[in-house]
Amino acid sequence: MNNKNYQVYFDCGSSKIRAAACDNNNSKNNFQYEGEIFFDKSKIKFEIQKIVSLLEKKNKEYLNEINLMIDSSDMLSIGISVSGKLDGSELKKEDVQFLVQDANQQILKNYTNQNITHIIINNYKVDNVDYDFLPNNLICNLISIDILFICIPKKTIEYFKTQFLELDISINQIFCSSYAKSVNYKDNFSSINDISFIDIGFNKTSVTCFNKNKIIFLDVLPIGGNHITKDISKVLKINLKEAEKAKLYFDDNQNFLNDKKISLELIQKIIFARIEEILELCAKSIELNLKITKQSKRKMVLMGEGSKILDNRFKEKISFLHDVDLLDETVKDIFDCALNLYNGINKQEVVLIPKKSIKEGFFEKLFHLFR
Repeated sequence: MNNKNYQVYFDCGSSKIRAAACDNNNSKNNFQYEGEIFFDKSKIKFEIQKIVSLLEKKNKEYLNEINLMIDSSDMLSIGISVSGKLDGSELKKEDVQFLVQDANQQILKNYTNQNITHIIINNYKVDNVDYDFLPNNLICNLISIDILFICIPKKTIEYFKTQFLELDISINQIFCSSYAKSVNYKDNFSSINDISFIDIGFNKTSVTCFNKNKIIFLDVLPIGGNHITKDISKVLKINLKEAEKAKLYFDDNQNFLNDKKISLELIQKIIFARIEEILELCAKSIELNLKITKQSKRKMVLMGEGSKILDNRFKEKISFLHDVDLLDETVKDIFDCALNLYNGINKQEVVLIPKKSIKEGFFEKLFHLFR
């Protein structure tokens, strides 16, 4: 039996695999699963197999298709503007599709090692007038659009495709995890114009910036929670598993620290020093990409697996000048983000159509403008 009653999502990180099965008929039957932390990438295959088996048993369905959430330390966001002349004609959706296709081909040509995961139209300029969304029934001479492409390396996508194909499972839709989460979470800060989401992962930290509800850029830094674990391991001369345990439970498991004769104060110093460095690097990225000064006020929201070692109790111990909030996200929250994006929560995003779709017109094979 194919998975007809459930949409299945996998969030595949560098140190943990999560999955969710969403019942198409009754959300009360939705099910999430979170695997254990691992340090060896070779265990990804085993974790995927284990979770697939668990889902099939739980849902009583054969799993043949999933939606995939991934990030990469080598992913990119690329901004591009394209324009076209209409010479007094009525603006149609097909005109925009042509421009998006032109931009799409430019990205594919110049970034041959990247796979386009998200296409977001940030602005329409029609005869020098800006619009957030495509205006209807408008006669004009010139249109230009500002597009942001979010790309994940082909090698990363092919790696996961291989893992699932070995289980006879195909991948339907691919989402950039950091982008999917930030697009959803920003609605919790609707009164704030300038906001940046800092997603601390295993070996990377992504910075996603918004201005007036529009995504401006996504940057990735090659530093994450695993660097804190390595710091603890090196300073305290303990193995990575023990260091990870000390990191995650330093404020809750005093017995473990006592048994290992580890100073709580020293653990805090190691953790907060590295977090401070990560935030400083994120701030520099924001300043460079937005061309703003260090004094500019901008809300920063911390999320991701690497931020779970902190909570708002410790904000005063992080001597960082920016206004930083800590987002306590659950496994359900993460998959709700992907599900909402799949259902078209971001109306500015061009929705890619999988290659296996039935035959359609030339442009429709590639994308629809909106759901």
